[in-house]
Amino acid sequence: MTRYQKLVVALLAFLQFTVILDFMTLSPLGAVLMPALRITPAQFGLVVSVYAFSAGTSGFLAAGFADRFDRKKFLLFFYAGFVLGTLLCGLADSYPVLLVARMVTGGFGGVIGSVVFAITTDLFPFEMRGRVMGFVQTAFAASQVLGIPAGLFFSNLWGWHAPFIMIVAVSAVVGVFILLWLQPIDGHLRGPGHHGGTSALGHLRATVGKPRYLQAFATTALLSTGGFMLMPFGSAFTVHNVGISVDKLPVLYLVTTFTFGTALTILMVLIYTNLGVTPLPLVITINAVLFVGIFSRMVPASALMSAVPSPDTRGSFMSVSSSVQQFSGGVASALAGLIVVEGPGGVLLHFERLGYVVVGASLVTLVMMRQIHKMIPETAKAGVPAVAAID
Repeated sequence: MTRYQKLVVALLAFLQFTVILDFMTLSPLGAVLMPALRITPAQFGLVVSVYAFSAGTSGFLAAGFADRFDRKKFLLFFYAGFVLGTLLCGLADSYPVLLVARMVTGGFGGVIGSVVFAITTDLFPFEMRGRVMGFVQTAFAASQVLGIPAGLFFSNLWGWHAPFIMIVAVSAVVGVFILLWLQPIDGHLRGPGHHGGTSALGHLRATVGKPRYLQAFATTALLSTGGFMLMPFGSAFTVHNVGISVDKLPVLYLVTTFTFGTALTILMVLIYTNLGVTPLPLVITINAVLFVGIFSRMVPASALMSAVPSPDTRGSFMSVSSSVQQFSGGVASALAGLIVVEGPGGVLLHFERLGYVVVGASLVTLVMMRQIHKMIPETAKAGVPAVAAID
């Protein structure tokens, strides 16, 4: 890669780190936040899912406009709104205020991921996207290795608001770097397929009306099930059911990400969701293999999905895909909140049922991803040049 290419990848990875950390921080805080705000598992599930529903709605609304602007300006607009929403989360002092704050954060943050992938697809040819998206997706690992343990540590010191204030501080720095160093990304505006005379609604209809796009959207929805169903209640389940104390959670999340294992998602989900009181070392090992299974699918899936849309619908495709992911995640979180109930002493009941749902979704996803690979045009697999090259 050239120096500028490396800079772009680094900026996008750091940006993704802040957005992902904002979402993922909330789940480990569940064990602290639920008693602090005196809310039920169903209410906490709503706090998680309202972000996803808001993100999904904004993604659909933005899809019609996603290919009509310089992607840098589009990205900065939504990133500024995301930082504002995260700040509101850090200042929230009640359940209703936190609910509204998560709605604002999701409304802006939910579009950012699709813009990042559209930029990656625009600027890098297909044969490089797997590697580039692998770097960008290290944001997931970084949020586990650095962000979540740090957030839990600060929350133990200064309360559950502290991680959100930390995210705002880091995001402000990232935003300034993007403003100063990222070049305009408007090659798609000069392409032969640019929809200059088509309405935003017409452009959206053209995107969601293509059969091969619909199959990709359906697969994306199922890919979200595992994380969104299990993660919101992971910390509460670990504390009350598995018997790990709250002050040990930073250690659990930190060691989990440094451990290597095999992607045995189905087996590990069944084991994890049926755990009783378990020693910390065994919980760390199980979590490590579980997260490898859940997140190892993201890089190849993202690279494969990037080859599905044509250049003139790439931005709207990514927006709709992100919206579908967020909506399905919201449904999964809300459904999980209805399935899981709180027993005596905070113990979560029926958690194993979530595992069965995740296993079923994982099996269906395997078949659907194979079908998507078959329907991708050979020109895309061969590495046709991207819309805009990087100097």
